[in-house]
Amino acid sequence: MSDSAPVGIVVEVDLPPLPVDPEYAEVGGRGMAAKYNLKQSGARPPLFEYARLLWARRHFIITYATSINRALYSGAKLGQVWQLLTPILNVAVYYFVFGFLLGTNRGVPDFILFLVIGVFLFNFLQTAMVFGSRSISDNLVLIRALHFPRASLPLAATVIQLQQLAFSMVIVLIVALGTGQSLSWKWFLIFPVLCLQTMFNAGCAMLVARMGSVLTDTSQLLPFILRTWMYVSGVIYSIYSVISSHNLATWMKYVLQYNPPAVFISVVRNCIMTVPSKASATASAVAAAAKANPPVTSAAQIAKNAQTTYNGYVGSLASPSHAWIAMILWAVLVGVGGFVYFWKAEEQYGRG
Repeated sequence: MSDSAPVGIVVEVDLPPLPVDPEYAEVGGRGMAAKYNLKQSGARPPLFEYARLLWARRHFIITYATSINRALYSGAKLGQVWQLLTPILNVAVYYFVFGFLLGTNRGVPDFILFLVIGVFLFNFLQTAMVFGSRSISDNLVLIRALHFPRASLPLAATVIQLQQLAFSMVIVLIVALGTGQSLSWKWFLIFPVLCLQTMFNAGCAMLVARMGSVLTDTSQLLPFILRTWMYVSGVIYSIYSVISSHNLATWMKYVLQYNPPAVFISVVRNCIMTVPSKASATASAVAAAAKANPPVTSAAQIAKNAQTTYNGYVGSLASPSHAWIAMILWAVLVGVGGFVYFWKAEEQYGRG
């Protein structure tokens, strides 16, 4: 007969209680963490500390972005040449559809240069937001394996597009010289403009990155939103022409003129497109003389009116100083706001 307990019968054994650390019992476990200087893994640091950690990893962000940028075309036979071909082909398609078929180039001086600047700068914003919206969901393995500020990922997505914009700006300058524009000190103003737009784009990328981490369909919805945004930003037509030829409400004029992409594009156009080509100067002179009331016969006055008309078509804003103020406000508001919005959900990224 076996000495073991019968099957199905529970044997209760009284064991002495385990000793409890007084510090653990007193503060529910926090005392042990404090005693051994332990910190919660993945806890969100204070805002300024988070910014400091992000700055400390700036070399990682740039290196990571450069590696991704090189890998994008590694499977193509032409390789990095596509970084030049892609923007050229984009402009060719837009020119064929909107300039040739739909005739939006009518009345717009130096339309090719006008179009190149608009398409390249808006593409910088568009791709930064699309890639930024997927920056968290596409890197869950990296997020769960390593501890680093998650804002590094949407910022890297923005840096990738900034590197590609550098190739596009080379094309812009070549087209500008080819259409008769001369090198001017205003061209150097492009650098602060692109810095402000990069800050704005980074804020947008962080906004959609947080949304995309929760709703993965964000990247599917963004192209429709961005396409609509492009059509109201004067990328392929002159806002000045629309405002001067249509009786729009005041709020609609402000929306067209001061929405962020329109402001950035207008300022860059003002910096590069300073002298109308011979053909567009003649057309502008004729148009300016025809609209003058009373009619203008002085050649100097006709030329002055033509230059004013040209500047209007190019810039689309009444005052360049207003444009710079608007750029700075948009860059600070969206850049800082997007950073804070992303930081608030730092502990949530990579979970689930």
